[in-house]
Amino acid sequence: MSTNKRYSERTLFWLCATVILFVGLGLRDPWPADEPRFMLVAKQMVESGNWLFPMRGDELYPDKPPVFMWIQALLYGLTGSVRIAFLLPSLVSGLIVLGLVRDLGRRLWSDASSSVWHVGAIASWLLLFAVMFTFQFKRAQIDPLITLWVTIGIWAFLRHYLERPSLALWCLAWAACGIGIITKGVGFLPLLVLPIAVWATRARWQSMAPSTRSPMRWLLGPVALVVPIALWLIPMATVAYGGNDPMFRAYADNILFKQTAGRYTNPWLHQQPWYYFIQVVLLQWLPVSLALPFVWRDWRTAWQQRDARILLPLLWVVLVVIFFSLSKGKREVYVLPALPMFCLAVAPFVQRMAAGKGLPRLVSGFNAVLIAFLLLGGAALAFGWMSPPNTLAGNAVPMGYVLLACGAAALGGSLLLRRLHRFAPLAATLSALWIGLSLFAYPLLNDDSSARGLMRDVAARIPADAELGLVAWKEQNLLMRHNRTRTFGFLRPPLAQWQDAAAWAQEQPSRRWLLSERKALPQCMQGAQADFMGVYNRRYWYLVPATHACAASAQEMRDVELDRTKGFEGAFE
Repeated sequence: MSTNKRYSERTLFWLCATVILFVGLGLRDPWPADEPRFMLVAKQMVESGNWLFPMRGDELYPDKPPVFMWIQALLYGLTGSVRIAFLLPSLVSGLIVLGLVRDLGRRLWSDASSSVWHVGAIASWLLLFAVMFTFQFKRAQIDPLITLWVTIGIWAFLRHYLERPSLALWCLAWAACGIGIITKGVGFLPLLVLPIAVWATRARWQSMAPSTRSPMRWLLGPVALVVPIALWLIPMATVAYGGNDPMFRAYADNILFKQTAGRYTNPWLHQQPWYYFIQVVLLQWLPVSLALPFVWRDWRTAWQQRDARILLPLLWVVLVVIFFSLSKGKREVYVLPALPMFCLAVAPFVQRMAAGKGLPRLVSGFNAVLIAFLLLGGAALAFGWMSPPNTLAGNAVPMGYVLLACGAAALGGSLLLRRLHRFAPLAATLSALWIGLSLFAYPLLNDDSSARGLMRDVAARIPADAELGLVAWKEQNLLMRHNRTRTFGFLRPPLAQWQDAAAWAQEQPSRRWLLSERKALPQCMQGAQADFMGVYNRRYWYLVPATHACAASAQEMRDVELDRTKGFEGAFE
C-alpha cells in the first residue's frame, strides 16, 4: 500500500480518537461516586499546600495513594478549572495507551507494516471502540491512569522479550510498575508476564528474543521499581510513624495494609462470584469480545506453533483475570488494564475473520440491535411510553430526544459507511453514541449528577455572606460550594455530625445555616422549619436555618456512642 494511504489511516485514527475521547471536556463537573472525591482532594491540596497527606474536608483520605490526585492538583493549579483538570489525566492516558498498543502491534508484526491495516492499527481501532475502554477513559477515576502505567510496563516487557533485550526497556517496565503501585496497589500487574516469558524462553518459543547473558544488569529493574515508591513512602512514613499524631499513623496503617493486601484477601465491598469477570469480558469488552467464537482456533494454532507474539499478551490477560477472580471483592473496572493486550491478541486475525461470514454477521446484528435500542428507547422516553428511571428525574423527555438523535445519526452513518468496510457501520454507531452523549447528555444531566444545581439553589436561598454547615455530606457538595463552608467529619455517624453542626450554628444563629441529608436529621427536626431542597444523587436534602437547628436527644446520641468511640480508626471500617 502507498505511504499516502498509511498516512491517511493514521491521521483518521488519531482524529477519531481525539474527538471521541475529548468531546464534552468542559461541559460537565465531576460526577459521583469517585470523581468528586478525587477532585476535592486535589483542589484541597492546591488550596492548603498539603500534598503529602490527602484531605477530604477536615479528615484524612486514606483509601488511595496520592499520585492521581497530585496530577489533578497540578492541572488544576495550571488551568484553574475543575471541569478541565479532573478529566485530563484520563483523556491523555487514553491517547497514550492507544499509541502504545498501536506501536507494539506494528513492531511485533513488522512483516505486515506495508499494509494500511497492519496489526497495530487494527488493535488500536479495536481498543478505541471497546465499550469499557471508551466509557472508562471518559471518566475521572484512578483506573484509566493505572491502565496507562500497566500498559507502559507490559509494552516495555514485551518489547524486551520479543523484539530485543534492552536494559532501558527493562528498567522502564519496572519503574512503571513502581509508579503504578503508588497510584493504585495493583500497579505490579505487568510483572505477571515474567514467569510466562521465562517459560517461553526456556521452551524456545517462536519470536522470543535471545536472552541476555548479563543477569546482574537486570537487577536494576527491581531498583527502578523501588525508587518511585520510596520517593512517596519514606516521607509519608517518616511523618506518620515518627510523630505523635494517631491520625497520621492510622492513615499510614490503612493505606499500606488494609487498602492493599487486606482489601484483596478479605474484601468488605463489591463481593461477587468467581465467574463475575467472565460476564464482564463478554459484555463490557464488546464489540471485541464478539470475535471470541471465531478467534479461538487461531489462538489454538498459535499455541501449537508456540508463537510468543500471541501467547505472551494473551496468557498475561488470562493471569490478570484469574488474579482478580481469586478475590471475593470484584468491580468490572479491575480488568480494564488487561483490555489493551486482549485487543492486541485478537488483532492479527481480524482481517481473516472479516473475510468470512460469521463475524461480519454477528457484528452487523449487534449494530442493528444497538441502533434499535437507541431509537426505541429514545422514543419511549421522549413520548412517555415507559416510566423513566429515577436517575433521569425530570430529564427523561429531553434525554429521550438525545437518544433519538444518537440513533438517527448512527443509522445514517451506518448506511453511509457500509461499503467502506464491513465493520465501519458499527464504528459509526459507537462514534455517534459517544459524541451525542458527550455533547448533549453531559450538560443535560450535570446539575443533578454533580450537585451543582443543589449548591446553586442553596446559595440563592441564603445571604451571600452566610456560612453553611454540611451534614452527612458527599464530596460533590463540598466541591460545588458557593458560600463559606464548614464540615464536621465525613465518615463520622450522621447524627454525630448533626450534633456538632447544631452547636456550631447556635454560636452565630443570624448568619449560619445547615444543609443536611435526611438521614442525619434528629427527631426534634420532624415538623420543624426545614426547607426541602430536592433529591440529588438519590438523597433528600434539607436546608435548616440556625435558629431552628435543635440538638439530638440523649437517647439518640447514646445510640451512636459506639461509633463515636471508635474514633479515627473506626471511621475506616
